[in-house]
Amino acid sequence: MALRTAALLSATFMLFLDVSIVNVAAPAIRQDLGASTGAVELVASVYTLAFACTLITSGRLGDRYGYRRLYLIGMAIFTLASVLCASSFTIEWLIGSRALQGFGAGVMAPQVLSLIQRTFAPEQRGRLFAAYGSAIGLATVTGPVLGGLLVQLRVPGLDWRLVFAINLPVGIAALWGLRRLPESPPGERTALDLAGAALSVLALGLLVYPLAVGHSADWPVWTVVMLCAALVTLAVLVAHQLSRERRGRWPLLKLILLRDPGFRAGLVAVAAFFAGVPPFFFFLSVYLQTGFGHSALVAGLTQLPFAVATGAASRWSASLTSWLGRGVLVKATGALALSMLALAAIVAARGADAQPWDLAVPMAVGGACFGVFTTTAFTHALSRVPPDATGSASGLLTTAQQAAGSLGLTVGGVVFYLASPSAALAGEATVVRDRHVTGFTDLLLYEAVVFALACVASLLLDRKAARPQPVG
Repeated sequence: MALRTAALLSATFMLFLDVSIVNVAAPAIRQDLGASTGAVELVASVYTLAFACTLITSGRLGDRYGYRRLYLIGMAIFTLASVLCASSFTIEWLIGSRALQGFGAGVMAPQVLSLIQRTFAPEQRGRLFAAYGSAIGLATVTGPVLGGLLVQLRVPGLDWRLVFAINLPVGIAALWGLRRLPESPPGERTALDLAGAALSVLALGLLVYPLAVGHSADWPVWTVVMLCAALVTLAVLVAHQLSRERRGRWPLLKLILLRDPGFRAGLVAVAAFFAGVPPFFFFLSVYLQTGFGHSALVAGLTQLPFAVATGAASRWSASLTSWLGRGVLVKATGALALSMLALAAIVAARGADAQPWDLAVPMAVGGACFGVFTTTAFTHALSRVPPDATGSASGLLTTAQQAAGSLGLTVGGVVFYLASPSAALAGEATVVRDRHVTGFTDLLLYEAVVFALACVASLLLDRKAARPQPVG
């Protein structure tokens, strides 16, 4: 079991690590490839775009063809794409390779939860779900730290390419280890909902792409048009899925899942929580590097207390859950919201005299709360899902996580630059610091609100999960 678990979780860690690890390598990529700022931002956003757009369809394909088979295919694509990223000599080649990498990640991600749910004994699942959440949490918070260290190494011939090359040995090891997993039996060989798959990819693309690049482009008209078109396409997708259900045909999305209040609450809790995660880490780096002139390595190491506390809380999540008792998700998200308020108070009080270590204590508290949530939420959300809907439910949860992250990053950017537009964040060093202090303080208040919403959703989820009863 240990080898199978390691293969699943190391691959999971890797694909979520690649969401954030590239951010600190952006300056080196821009200089080496002679790319524009917008093109380098696209290197980061196109991965998330392809990742999010693939999840729902790949979750359904896992239900039909077997989860291990889809995981192996996704891992092979991801590993090959990582090699292509590391060997890129033009920005266009790198962007295309990142899109392929995101596609492979999207094929893999929903299969992990499904494999845990379908191939491990019930008494083992709680520990595995906790380990899965721990892998996501640690990947999210250690990406900038690891990226900063790898870039700082300045390995001859690799430099920034090392952040992609590191995936190769992990991918090969995971492919070998995953072959030891038992193959889950394929689901019913019903016709795949091709129209639903096309609508889901189109809707998510229309939603995620303008959210990813709109801010840097100052929100031109086409981004608004795409967002409006996304809402229309989502409405058409829902109507199409309901029509297939009424006619007794197998839909891409099992919307019956959304009739269960427990799964609904879990979906909202995960979405609200992860709407706050990417903007926190992204603008913490902006605050430290652009505002105070610290290096990428210092910005990454500032997040170390958060990462260490996340790892510790994940490692002892069972004991912490038992100690916290009922309402563990509510307590974790509530304490996380309070830690954001504490950070806001420190940043505002210290102002231009702030040092990275001033943030250590509330960062550690926030990391512990983050670790508890990520190791518990997925277990609660999937506790009422029937076996034949595991792939659909996993795809929905992971899609909600990724789409919410893109939306949160966009809203967080609006909040951060509200008092001082990005074009104005230049000039005398003292003025720049003051503006970044104001922007980051506002951003932390936004974070407190978002995690408070996750707390409310977690309250509903805890109540429903206390009496698990599968839907359908």
